[in-house]
Amino acid sequence: MSESSPARGAREPSLWQALLPLVVLFILLGLSVYLYADNSSYGANQIALLLAGGVAALMGLRNGMRWTDIQDAVSHGIAISTSAILILLAVGALIGTWILSGAVPTLIHYGLLLMHPAWFYPATCLVCAITALAIGSSWTVAGTLGVALMGVAQGLGLDPAITAGAVISGAYFGDKMSPLSDTTNLAPAAAGSELFSHVRHMTWTTLPSLLLALAGFGLLAAGSDAGATRAGFDDLSAEMAKVFALGPHLLIPLVVVFVLAIRRFPAYPTILVGALLGALFAVLFQPEAVVRLAGDETLSRPMALLSGAWTALFDGYRGESGNAAVDELLNRGGMASMLNTVWLIVCAMAFGAVMEKTGLLERLIRSVLKLARSTGSLIVATLVTAFGTNVLAADQYLAIVLPGRIYRSEYEKRGLAAVNLSRALEDAGTITSPLVPWNTCGAYMAATLGVATLDYVPYALFNLVNPVLAGVLAYAGFKILRIEPAGAVARRGEA
Repeated sequence: MSESSPARGAREPSLWQALLPLVVLFILLGLSVYLYADNSSYGANQIALLLAGGVAALMGLRNGMRWTDIQDAVSHGIAISTSAILILLAVGALIGTWILSGAVPTLIHYGLLLMHPAWFYPATCLVCAITALAIGSSWTVAGTLGVALMGVAQGLGLDPAITAGAVISGAYFGDKMSPLSDTTNLAPAAAGSELFSHVRHMTWTTLPSLLLALAGFGLLAAGSDAGATRAGFDDLSAEMAKVFALGPHLLIPLVVVFVLAIRRFPAYPTILVGALLGALFAVLFQPEAVVRLAGDETLSRPMALLSGAWTALFDGYRGESGNAAVDELLNRGGMASMLNTVWLIVCAMAFGAVMEKTGLLERLIRSVLKLARSTGSLIVATLVTAFGTNVLAADQYLAIVLPGRIYRSEYEKRGLAAVNLSRALEDAGTITSPLVPWNTCGAYMAATLGVATLDYVPYALFNLVNPVLAGVLAYAGFKILRIEPAGAVARRGEA
């Protein structure tokens, strides 16, 4: 019995039972967007996920499952998201202290000097791709370089949604192709392939997708009308310099974070160290800004410095510079800014856990498998299943592990090398996770970059192109590696 099958003694769910929670979820999410528009993720979507999870639980109870088993599954599902939640909170703290320390204003200052609207979008994608390839973490890249590049885009008068799409495209290319990435190691483990063979096999779908994305961002940059708006932002660096002392030494916390990431330190302590270093640098190099943030004139100076740095960690930076553009750009961050996203992740993981425990998710996947008769359709079914798992289970790791576990024997039976499966798992499982608003990755990117998921989705070009290109190449039979089918090996052994 697989881990996602119903408990012993419970009946297998029917297809209509598996589809019902999904239909309810889509109806409720549609109503949520209709009623609340951009504010739907501030509570309405969470209610939709919990109600749909309740329908899934009723299907499990109807099939003979015990409520305690379902409840334990929900607890476990939320527990496995704890790491993502801690990282999310740490990134909120990091954003707050890096703004207060002057690190983010300094990055924006240099970015305004070096970047130009004519090539900003493709350059953003490429810089994030190279950085993520080196450190193996899309989340770290988005929470550091991504935040600064969003500020540069605002300073240049460029579209924040396109910029977020470029950051995510580059970050997920590097994350997918880096041997240091957890998903790049997880996919071959789930499929039964070897790590570096898996990375080499991914180049056939991943590199062309990046090139197409860069071309798309080049066209978007060429079509942008930034020249007319840039004049109003030319003095942004000067305005920031009135509030913060800018200088390259303020980028030391960024260097420390990247070095720790390259040396494969865990993400949570790495980002937390970066946040604390930011607080220390704020006290050392921006003492007046720290005291202003504390906002309590009755405190002694040492206590005011402590209070200001502490405030940046939990509530972010809040200041009134007298310049609306600077305030809009820098007034953000803090752990508190991530709490709504944490709420969304908890509800999404609860829904996904019920769908998996009751066997409804596996029932949906097996229905898809029955339609996959050719090699091309099998690979496309894997891509669709991985994306569907990202939607239903709200977690990219499940989107890799669950389809990998279910499809692995089918690939062997049809004489397909395991690298075909591991590549498909990453082409959709890893890549589509930031495209789903309630997925841990989609929620993280929206909260970190300050752009709603549905706003940046049309511009996450790499993430959109890669799964489609993978499906086209699968049907074309391009670079599909084969082995002798498992059944033929068994028959030869018997002979």
